[in-house]
Amino acid sequence: MNAPAPRSVFGAPSVRALLAQAGAFPLTLICVWLLARVGMPMSWEAVALIQGALAALLAWRLGLAVWWRAIELAFPSGVLLARGLDLPPTLFLALFVLFLLVYWSTFRTQVPYYPSGRGAWDAVADVLPADRACAVADVGSGLGGLVLDLARRRPDCRVDGIELAPLPWFVSRLRATLSGSRARFVHGDYESLNFGHYDVVFAYLSPAAMAALWRKAESEMRPGSILLSYEFDIPGRMPDRRIVTTNSKKILYLWQF
Repeated sequence: MNAPAPRSVFGAPSVRALLAQAGAFPLTLICVWLLARVGMPMSWEAVALIQGALAALLAWRLGLAVWWRAIELAFPSGVLLARGLDLPPTLFLALFVLFLLVYWSTFRTQVPYYPSGRGAWDAVADVLPADRACAVADVGSGLGGLVLDLARRRPDCRVDGIELAPLPWFVSRLRATLSGSRARFVHGDYESLNFGHYDVVFAYLSPAAMAALWRKAESEMRPGSILLSYEFDIPGRMPDRRIVTTNSKKILYLWQF
């Protein structure tokens, strides 16, 4: 057997999130027992809040992202609410399939769905060279908003999006087909994309993914090309420009190669 395998399994955020809930359970029992000893009445709602708070604290200690902590906090109360509503099992199955299609490998990549918005689209469009055509890639293109917008503004440019989650990729392909857009959407992991084929690469990922993004960009991008990251900086790599977007006031970071 391969010795590193257990470390890789327990290093997965989804596994650590499960461990946080499991670890919070005996702590919750102790807290409820102590509170009952001092005469404090306990309801199921209060127990769920205690369980969620302890799980969120453990998730923080385990180094999970903020959104994982929020899930840990809300999960016990959500289970209690769903149990009280007496919802049919098929509804839970449908929700599970829906979330699976939207978030797909978020447990592995630690990149949830982040919609960029009009402010980011305007900033990226302003960065593109106005005097010549160029090739642009959006890694983790989601529902395709940025790619479709750039393809409309700059018909001289080749604009591609790549998305790993099946449902957002399908929606973006459908939007391009219905609108007659020249934008191209690829289903897959951006690791399979050669950044050397593009003049501009845009990413709106998560802090956990930035180091790997930089390694790939540094090894593949051509001289003169540009890497853009919306909202998330790359630790230890000073950007050449910081652009404040108009609507959200978030930062678009730019690195020139």
